[in-house]
Amino acid sequence: MSNCDSRRKHRKIIANEKKKKLTKTQQEYQAFAKDREPNRPLLRNCLMAYIIGGGICVIGQLFAEMYKRWFDFTDKTVGDPTVATMVFIGVLLTGLGVYDKIAQWGVAGTAVPVTGFANSIASAAMEHRSEGLVLGIGGNMFKLAGSVIVFGVVAAFVIGIIHTLLKMGG
Repeated sequence: MSNCDSRRKHRKIIANEKKKKLTKTQQEYQAFAKDREPNRPLLRNCLMAYIIGGGICVIGQLFAEMYKRWFDFTDKTVGDPTVATMVFIGVLLTGLGVYDKIAQWGVAGTAVPVTGFANSIASAAMEHRSEGLVLGIGGNMFKLAGSVIVFGVVAAFVIGIIHTLLKMGG
């Protein structure tokens, strides 16, 4: 970035920050921090999220096919053991410290599948285990994942009501 571009960027940041009623020192710090912020490789991150998230889903699909072939599950019943297996793998890899390394490499691709949900619960439980079983692990392990559970239950409730109303009407 040329010096002229840097000055323009600096003035633009200051102009935007004045709208927010920041002090001159805060505005200067905002410009200083913005100039030194590293560029994020957006395309690379999107590609890695797609590859890693897709890879996790492929592994889940392989488990589903294995359960159908070897244990005679049907398409309707194979979901539960597959999800349980993927959650177990996510928790195990989190406990071994491997999931976080995969997440650094695969960015958001590891957060989307059910293994990301398992990782969020397991990592919170590990972080707060020194505070005890009830107040530490029990009280903190659902802080991050709690919103997912709440919105999942609410969405299921709304969809259930819609389904029931459609069934009654038609």
